[in-house]
Amino acid sequence: MAQKLLQYEVLERLGEGARSTIFAVKDPVTRKEFALKHVTRSDPKDIRFIEQMETELEISKTFNHPNLRKSYELKVQKSMLMKVNEAFLLMELIEGKTIDIDRPSDMVELIDIFIQVAQGLKHMHQKGYVHCDLKPINILRTSSGQIKIIDFGQSCKIGTVKERIQGTPDYISPEQVNRQPVNQQTDVFNLGATMYWATTGRHIPTLYTVNKKGDNSFLMDARFDTPIDLNPQVPPGLSTLIVESISTRAAKRPADMEAVIQRLELAKYRLQKERNPESTLRQADPADSVHGI
Repeated sequence: MAQKLLQYEVLERLGEGARSTIFAVKDPVTRKEFALKHVTRSDPKDIRFIEQMETELEISKTFNHPNLRKSYELKVQKSMLMKVNEAFLLMELIEGKTIDIDRPSDMVELIDIFIQVAQGLKHMHQKGYVHCDLKPINILRTSSGQIKIIDFGQSCKIGTVKERIQGTPDYISPEQVNRQPVNQQTDVFNLGATMYWATTGRHIPTLYTVNKKGDNSFLMDARFDTPIDLNPQVPPGLSTLIVESISTRAAKRPADMEAVIQRLELAKYRLQKERNPESTLRQADPADSVHGI
């Protein structure tokens, strides 16, 4: 491993993504530590990964929220022909693990993760952007339980129609597959698919994965078992929310992240009350402001 990247001391290799490697680095002057994403362009088509880094920086500069990773600076290096062949994105260093490799088994902990994710996405939506690639590997959790949503390379303004299909097959929404305008309910679907996996250990059949298997009929919501069918520990209200969130018809999904947050908080409250009735006697019931469950 190189001892330096740009002016930064390399501390360790954190992981790899599409054409990218992420390192923990330290500024030798300020002694501050960061995450540094490094992309090397080995093929002309790889320019899209550098463009995604530019998008990530541009969008992340618009928000300041505890559940969204910050990006600080993008540096590019060019060849003799003035073509960009390497790029570095300096980001907030987060001491944690993604939930695809460190998934809590406790249902209250899982719901708390979902609430924090929804809060971060709500902030993005208020700024006019959608994430468009929410999935377990893009959710970091620290040892204290704080959640950070990462990777805004596919994020875009609400209402955008992508030039090509973008997303992750097991979490992608029907409107992403059909290249229709993306909006807040696109993230609701991505979060719903993530919650389904987190509570059951299984992936939902998406329009993309079903068609890849040669089935060209439309995706029926009844094709898959509900979370509570697969895991009796899932509270009924949470199971219903997840199923509604991954509806193929956006109109059947919760309208926005605020609606998702309210229902998650209600599910958490009821579960805690069931486990320890005495500790919740004096708490206000979130059901007072939530309808439809």
